[in-house]
Amino acid sequence: MQIIHGLNQLKKFRKPVVAIGVFDGVHRGHREVLKAAVGKAREIKGTAIVLTFWPHPQKEASLYSLEHRLRLIGETGIDACVVINFNEKFARLSAQDFLKNILYKKIRPSYVYVGRNFNFGKGGLGNFRTLQNAARDFGFFVKAFPVIKTNRRNVSSTHIRALIKEGKLDTAAKLLGRRVSVLGTVIKGDARGAGLGYPTANINPHHEVIPPSGVYAVNIIFNGKKLKGVCNIGTKPTFKNTGEQHIEVYIFNFNKDVYGRYLELQFVKKIRQERRFSHPAALSAQIKKDIICAKKYLSPQ
Repeated sequence: MQIIHGLNQLKKFRKPVVAIGVFDGVHRGHREVLKAAVGKAREIKGTAIVLTFWPHPQKEASLYSLEHRLRLIGETGIDACVVINFNEKFARLSAQDFLKNILYKKIRPSYVYVGRNFNFGKGGLGNFRTLQNAARDFGFFVKAFPVIKTNRRNVSSTHIRALIKEGKLDTAAKLLGRRVSVLGTVIKGDARGAGLGYPTANINPHHEVIPPSGVYAVNIIFNGKKLKGVCNIGTKPTFKNTGEQHIEVYIFNFNKDVYGRYLELQFVKKIRQERRFSHPAALSAQIKKDIICAKKYLSPQ
């Protein structure tokens, strides 16, 4: 997928089918819109394009970082993604100016796909009806997708964020259509894991919603390959506790240098709560038990 940051680098696309939205989380409802755009683009021999925004227009905490979101959007088959910087100037743009000066003049869509609850323009005054009216003037077709509901509740990024923070990862996974995951870069740690006999990769999650503290069986996606391991989220209470939260993962049968590289952690099962041990040797013995337990949960994967 081609990624275009900003509007100045736009080129002419063949028969653009444009899906517009934040798509934070790329959940089941989002993927329905994206896959439909890809299908229509293939049908008319056009180009499937996403028009998205960063940072979040509603100034909410993001479910996923931009990098994570772009990866998931790319997996749906989208050809190009245009990331618009949602700054104060862009926020002041009226719905009509957005339609005329950006959507029409810069992209010239053949089709525009959005969620039924999509709002845009200054104050969020533009909606599906605004798009329909513009479609008649500018010569494109509009399709709005209904909001998916589960147990009479809308599938939304806001709801999923809350579920993850509450530790309800199985419920969140059903709404996402895949396991809850965190994407981050590997950073230097204090090497305590290596001292315990279990070297870990320390993860810096960029703007991601993090599950509650604890020890988890995880799948790890690195360089397109799926690995397995144990992840600890917490404050390392056995050692000097600064109160700062850390994410570290011990990857089974793995000894590559991954500093500065992206790892995606997919949470399969919570094994136990994080707790303080009387001495490091006791923690090391517990980690050994955690690994045995994690392998049982991960073996069918």
